[in-house]
Amino acid sequence: MNSQILFVEYHIPVKKLTNQELSIEFPEWSPEKISSKTGIYERGICDENEFASDLAINAAKKLFDKYGIEKNEIDFLLYCTQSPDYLLPTTACLIHKELGLNSNCGALDFNLGCSGYIYGLSLAKGLIGSGDASNVLLITSETYSKYIHPEDKSNRTIFGDAAAATLICVTTEPGLEKFVFGTDGFGAMNLIVKTGGIRKRVPSMFVEYSEGNFVKSDDHLFMDGQEIFKFTTREVPLLVDRCLKLNNLQISQIDLFVFHQANRYMLDFIRRKLNIPADRFFVSLELTGNTVSSTIPIALTEAMKIGKLERGMKVMLVGFGVGYSSGAVVFNF
Repeated sequence: MNSQILFVEYHIPVKKLTNQELSIEFPEWSPEKISSKTGIYERGICDENEFASDLAINAAKKLFDKYGIEKNEIDFLLYCTQSPDYLLPTTACLIHKELGLNSNCGALDFNLGCSGYIYGLSLAKGLIGSGDASNVLLITSETYSKYIHPEDKSNRTIFGDAAAATLICVTTEPGLEKFVFGTDGFGAMNLIVKTGGIRKRVPSMFVEYSEGNFVKSDDHLFMDGQEIFKFTTREVPLLVDRCLKLNNLQISQIDLFVFHQANRYMLDFIRRKLNIPADRFFVSLELTGNTVSSTIPIALTEAMKIGKLERGMKVMLVGFGVGYSSGAVVFNF
């Protein structure tokens, strides 16, 4: 049995953080400087009492309403987040309740960041291929804004909150093809929130201001941008090559490339390194920012809206980031 990405939808918070607002807080960075460095003009930010599960529920409801999906047809819910409501219970169970899914439906969380959508598609494919599920609801949802120090101007320009919902179904037609994955735990400390887990539950209250007034805090999101850039530009081209070879394809045979939307500068660098034509490389983060595991499904949705993604196309998806973790897949849309 094959599996196919059938429908995709997303939800971002009503509240927005614009480059103009950031520039007021950090006058040394003009709105134009922020957009030129990141390709981002605004990003959705959750309110104090709005959480990743709320975004997830809204994204799923939008998907159901837009495409007339019957809740009872969903037989597995996969939820990707690094912003769980609680250490336990599983947030997927809470979302399952709020969506009113069938009691025979499986539900689980998995903790991955920027590669999470690729891993989720692989899990869905496995469930369908084994015959254990026919219709899998994959939700990605993240609220990194809650982890970012208010004075961390770098990360505040990049990350936005969002959720996306994808329906993956059994099909007899070609759908998701072969996956490739990558893991390098040696880079784990370069994108991390150290406190809050079992290893370090008590906040440290440690804050350090480095050159350029960048913030490093164990209690907030820390990202070493230079190391992340080195990892990405070194490993992603190799990952793409592996995925193409495994699927017996060449770049010229891919109709559209959709990578994790980290920032425009990084994406342009990788595209040029791989010699991918600009008209077959989709970028969409101007009004959402880097939404971590939701960037790829958001980009897919936007590509469909403007006719860049149509049925019958062969698409490559590539995720990479925190962990370090990476993954890629080709699918027939």
